[in-house]
Amino acid sequence: MYEPRYARRAEAMRASEIRELLKLLEKPGIISFAGGIPDPELFPKAATAEAYAEILADPAKSSQALQYSVSEGFPPLRAWIAAHMRTLGVPATADNILITSGSQQALEFLGKLFITAGDTALVTAPTYLGALQAFSAYEPRYDVLRPETGNRTPQSYREAASVNGGAVKFAYVVPDFANPTGETLPAEARNRLIDLAEELEIPIIEDTAYVDLRFEGTSVPAIQALDVARHGGDLNSSRVIYCGTFSKTLTPGLRVGWVCAAEPIVRRLTLIKQASDLNCSLINQMVMERLATGTYAAQVAKAAAHYRRRRDAMLTALEQNMPAGVTWTRPEGGLFIWVTLPKGMDGAELLRRAITEAAVAFVPGGAFFTDGTGRHTIRLSYSLPTEAQIAEGVARLGRLIAAGGA
Repeated sequence: MYEPRYARRAEAMRASEIRELLKLLEKPGIISFAGGIPDPELFPKAATAEAYAEILADPAKSSQALQYSVSEGFPPLRAWIAAHMRTLGVPATADNILITSGSQQALEFLGKLFITAGDTALVTAPTYLGALQAFSAYEPRYDVLRPETGNRTPQSYREAASVNGGAVKFAYVVPDFANPTGETLPAEARNRLIDLAEELEIPIIEDTAYVDLRFEGTSVPAIQALDVARHGGDLNSSRVIYCGTFSKTLTPGLRVGWVCAAEPIVRRLTLIKQASDLNCSLINQMVMERLATGTYAAQVAKAAAHYRRRRDAMLTALEQNMPAGVTWTRPEGGLFIWVTLPKGMDGAELLRRAITEAAVAFVPGGAFFTDGTGRHTIRLSYSLPTEAQIAEGVARLGRLIAAGGA
């Protein structure tokens, strides 16, 4: 089979463990806690069909919708997002917004914008696997952020980056109901992260895919809002780059996300967008603007209530079925619970046994670490299985763990 000589960065590319595990959804009998993908039961299908029909029935709108468009994105949608950001304490205008193909494209663009081979990206351990894939194409090294327990000194980060032939370029966090742990970064830790970024003179990438799926507790200010406040309310002086998406609240199928940042950063990202795919599908943006305008608040409330029931079912099942030595997070929102296995138990080996012997799937935790650690952890998602499936699947998994996974 012919294989050409690839670029060095292509040789290092690996398939996403999560995307590979999603193939298991097609196998009968598998209870999957693997993919943190939205429940189709929640999709606003009727409103989406109505929006497409309304656009396509109008000669002028349909001609516009099916044409090329500006790279920055559909102006009414950017205006809606800017207004949404203002409710979060971020005084955005449309000029601060770039529409992307989901927030995943934003992460890939940001890797391209900031990373020269050998540079350092600061990430939590564990962190979102998709971000590691997006950044790794540009051949960075990774260093660990610990904003909750206190980061290392800025000088130690600089020195480690320099020894490896590059510079520290950015800090990346999922501060709300993080993928994979489900945990939320408290305000004091967010402020410590801003302090670190200021001393290192680097941007912070704030990935907020799950922020609206809060079930309980008190909302924490966005890192971007905290940073903007430090600059007298001037977003264009902020070092925080906010990545948002409609995928977890409305629908992932339209592939609409956004970046909110200082105008110079948005202009640079727009150039990358022009060289990538020119523009996101305009008809999808037009439909999303109608969905956001007409259904956003109701959809968020519906989704939060729906996923809360499933989170509660999983927490109950874990309490009832996990043997001694197993611990887990208790998220106030989002789609994930992070489980720490008994000492010496390997999550990847447990998955192999779980699929063949218990017909249960999940994601081994090692995939979310950059240094090969975390092998005794696993990620469980409660977004897709029913409450009955959650109870049964966790019971099967508990029995397997109690037996030693072997």
